[in-house]
Amino acid sequence: MSLGLTEHRKEDREQRLAEIRDALGSRSIVLIGLMGAGKTAMGRRLAAWLDLPFIDADAEIEAAAGATISEIFAEHGEGYFRQGERRVIARLLNGGPQVLATGGGAYMNADTRENIRAHGLSVWLKAELKVLLKRVHRRDNRPLLAGDDHERVMKKLMAERYPIYAEADVTVESRDVPHDVIVGAVVEALADKLGCAKMPAKEPSRKKV
Repeated sequence: MSLGLTEHRKEDREQRLAEIRDALGSRSIVLIGLMGAGKTAMGRRLAAWLDLPFIDADAEIEAAAGATISEIFAEHGEGYFRQGERRVIARLLNGGPQVLATGGGAYMNADTRENIRAHGLSVWLKAELKVLLKRVHRRDNRPLLAGDDHERVMKKLMAERYPIYAEADVTVESRDVPHDVIVGAVVEALADKLGCAKMPAKEPSRKKV
């Protein structure tokens, strides 16, 4: 009996994901949020669930420039990087449907926000400071954190960016839980935003008699 219920729920989820793909059309799902929010990790899983391509905007920028983002910041400055970031994301948005993970500062550009509204659905992965700090400590390739107090920088970025991130179509809390839990929450939020039918509630377990 339990196997039958499991298979039934799997079919329900597959149908839900198919409905999301159909409702998206040619639009992209664009993940936004601060560094450490989990855009790349969640994005890869979300793309796999939806059977869509996954694109990391930062990786595309590095490929186009022939240099790492840290090198671009060091050699040309943040302003130069942001100009290139805007152009690359505008190009990528023409390639939907896909799951597109963007850098933390990308959504702060008004032209990029407008392009995302025109060609995609924005999903803000919103995380608390302690979650972000735990995650960013694992990597040392973030230019905005180079040689500075991580907590101070992250608080400053949260104050500057969270009011703009709040314009996103969908907001999902990125918590310190298994990634599939967050991806499931993103799927539910997207389905609600796109008007897809809700999955049936899980049947309560019955006591044996």
